[in-house]
Amino acid sequence: MCCDIALRLSAQSMDQSCDLTHHSSVTKTMKIAVIESDPDRARDIIDALMEGGWTDVVVLGDVTGLARKLAALDPDLVLIDLANPSRDALEQVSVASEAQSRPVAMFVDRSDDEMTQAAVAAGLSAYVVGELQPERIKPVLQTAIARFQMMSQMRNELEAAKQALADRKTVDRAKGMIMRARGVSEEEAYALLRKTAMSQNRKVIDVAQALLTASDLLT
Repeated sequence: MCCDIALRLSAQSMDQSCDLTHHSSVTKTMKIAVIESDPDRARDIIDALMEGGWTDVVVLGDVTGLARKLAALDPDLVLIDLANPSRDALEQVSVASEAQSRPVAMFVDRSDDEMTQAAVAAGLSAYVVGELQPERIKPVLQTAIARFQMMSQMRNELEAAKQALADRKTVDRAKGMIMRARGVSEEEAYALLRKTAMSQNRKVIDVAQALLTASDLLT
């Protein structure tokens, strides 16, 4: 069956005997998109997710227009199960899932070095080779979430470091302009930048950038 199952589950549809009291509210409220074309495998995945405490699940059985469908759903996590993947299919699904913006866990029945490298390059949070076993789903997803959060923090810290370096270069250029124009020392030039920023209730970097912009317009 190739059509979308597009099945959304709510807490009301759960077996009332399922005890979720030991799961955090964050886990309960995560929206998970499952990409699985086999209805039987999809139901096994759904059951495992329910047992794990995830109650908001959407199953997509057709990858046609996957990027558009996922953009509309905007899930917190994507679980992909590919029984017989090709590299093209793996890359297509990985790109559509936006592995850089959310945790993406992929289960494949088989793999090779080329597909493994493609999975790593795509930024998947988890890539599991072997027949999908329901009892493995919860720990794999928990690991995927933790790894995604760690990688996101590393990317944010890297971007912050790059921005700090760029800001420092901008301020240094502005100080150099003031030193040449006023005949003052580096410390005095920075003090003037800081004083101007305080008087205008602005950041030093904003004043420095404005100074450079004005200079570029005059030259």
